[in-house]
Amino acid sequence: QVQLLESGGGLVQAGVSLRLSCAASGRFASSLTMAWFRQAPGAEREFVAGIRSSGRTTNYADSVKGRFTISRDNAKNTVYLQMNSLKPEDTAVYYCAADRTCSGSGCPYDYWGQGTQVTVSS
Repeated sequence: QVQLLESGGGLVQAGVSLRLSCAASGRFASSLTMAWFRQAPGAEREFVAGIRSSGRTTNYADSVKGRFTISRDNAKNTVYLQMNSLKPEDTAVYYCAADRTCSGSGCPYDYWGQGTQVTVSS
């Protein structure tokens, strides 16, 4: 069993930066593909970014490319999402997800965190 715990959300103004963290615990934590998703009010959940277990392969949604960076520290079993130049449309609940086998936006991730709220004011 894998547990994911997100942190780092908050209320910020447009243009600033914020870093989210997701700590994974349990067996195989360091070998998991990790990802961030988000869900805005009234919208479907959408893929934001993903990173393979090695940390060498990442992918991003077009809406965040060039502004967000996903990274991981396998020694700490933690994945990060550095969000720069935040916009009001980035407002959402951000979820951490993990899977042992697949990766990318189409992967049916097996494990999910509780989510952390990010609100960007204009």
